[in-house]
Order: sequence, then C-alpha cells, then structure tokens
Amino acid sequence: MNTQNTPPGNPPPVPPQVQYVLASYPPPSEDDEINLLDLWRMLARYKLMIIVITLLATAAAVTVALMTTPIYRAEILLAPVSDDEQGAMGAIASQLGGIASLAGINMGSGGGSTAQALATLTSRRFINDFIAENKLMPVLFADKWDATSKTWKVNSPSDEPTMGTAYETFKNILVVNTDKKNGLVTLAVEWRDSEQAASWVNELVVRLNNHEKQLAIKETEQSLAYLKEQLPKTSVMEVQQAIYRLIEAQTKKIMLANVRDQFAFKVIDPAVVPEKRVKPNRKLIVGLGAMLGLVSGILLAFLASAIRKQSAEGAREASKESA
Repeated sequence: MNTQNTPPGNPPPVPPQVQYVLASYPPPSEDDEINLLDLWRMLARYKLMIIVITLLATAAAVTVALMTTPIYRAEILLAPVSDDEQGAMGAIASQLGGIASLAGINMGSGGGSTAQALATLTSRRFINDFIAENKLMPVLFADKWDATSKTWKVNSPSDEPTMGTAYETFKNILVVNTDKKNGLVTLAVEWRDSEQAASWVNELVVRLNNHEKQLAIKETEQSLAYLKEQLPKTSVMEVQQAIYRLIEAQTKKIMLANVRDQFAFKVIDPAVVPEKRVKPNRKLIVGLGAMLGLVSGILLAFLASAIRKQSAEGAREASKESA
C-alpha cells in the first residue's frame, strides 16, 4: 500500500475490501452493552429477597444435615494367607505335586484364592446365614419392627422384609477394597451404629476363615478317602509308597488346618469402634444449600426485574395510545 501521498498527521486510507467488511457489521448499540451499574442497582433493589431466600435455603440445608442419620465406618485390614505361609504343607505339596497329579489329588495349600474367599464373603448364602444366625432382620429394618410386640409394623404379611431384601441391604453396607500392589484387603461395614459396625466386620472375618477352613478340611478328607480306596487296588510297591506319602501329606494338611484359626486371611489391624461419622458431610450440605439459595435468589431477582421492566413498558405504551 502506497502511503507517500498521504498528508502528514492523517491516518492512511482504509482499503475498499476492509471498508466492505466493516460495513457488514453494524456498530453495537447501547442496549446490547452490559451496564454493570444497572446490574448492581437491580441486585441492590432485590437484596432483601436474595438474602431471605439464601437464609431459607441455608436453614433447610442445616435441618437436612442434622436430621440425616449419621453413618459410621468400621474397617479391618487383612492379609491373604499365601502358600508359603502354609508351613510344612507347602514343601510337601512341591515335592509330591507330580505324583499327586497322576493320582488325581489336589495338593494345593487349602487356603483357596483370595478372589474365591472374597466371592464367598459377598455371596448370598454366606450373608444370609450371617443375618439369620445373628438375628439381624429387626436390626436392618428397625423402622418396620415393633420391639414391644415382636412383630412387623406392616399392613399385610407380603409387606414384611424378606431375606432377599436383607441380603441387598447388608451387601450395600459392606465395602471390600483390595490393594493390587501389596495384596492387602480392607473390609469395612458402614452402619448407623458404630459398635454394631465394628462387631459385624470382625465377626465376618472370623466366619469367613472358619468357612474356608472347614471347606479345605472337607476336600482333604475326600482326598484321603479316595487314596485309601486306591491303596488295596495296586500291588506295585512304588505306587503304594507314593499313596502312603500322599496320605501322610493330606493328614498333615488336616492337622495344619485345624490348628490355624486365621486360615484364609490374617488380621493385620482389627476393627475398632469408630468415633467419627463418614456420612453425612454436614459442612458440604450446608455450603451447597447456601450456594443454591444465593443462586436461586439472584435468578429470581433477574426474573422480577424483567417482569417489572416489561410491565413498565406496557404501561408507557398504553398511556401513549390513550393520549
């Protein structure tokens, strides 16, 4: 662009292409601009309404936070019992593993896998047995239970809580977390009674270890019965010696299982009665309630201002028409 003929002190001429582009965009009007002063005046005009709505929402949030039943979390830290921790049983299994495979005998440690034990813990049968033996139906559904008459406060027998409902309720308060790095398992119960939560989670681990131990003993006894049946059926000395060694190993396996209480999981840190609740977060509830009230008050202020402005414009138009 040649600017040599432009008089000193004057800006260079705008090219026609730029003039065309600028002409296609009309200049903004004053009505389209946001006047912060008008906005502040509008909020000041309706400040009482905003304050009242915010206070009402905050009061409602405080009421909800105080009336919500507190929930406590009792945790227990567990370590799976590894094959090496089976003591002499692990060494015997490694020495006779090949012979045991030929004989169709499982020389595993008996502790079962961690995944299998945890699946048993959350199974319907295990939880239902725990609920039935500890008579937890009135505890889980205390709002429907009449402690005086020992009956359910329902209109018909079909409305009484069932074991299926109890299973879902108990499973929802049971939390199982496994650390993939070190294999440690955290088992927790979240319940409104802190003492019951701690008692339940400790008892669950005891029952789980006992269940896994009895299952291993039963399987081992079946293996022993099979070996004793096969012993008279062979006259080969080497096979008989192998069967005797297997019988001895399985017998030691039963002995080790009987003397170990913590069969599937070792308790690293038992559950204690929690002192602090995990739910509800009252500060968060009150904060959200106050924020919601403030936003609602501002939105209502905008709405009221728009209605007032529209009514004023309608009144002016009506006065012009009447004049």
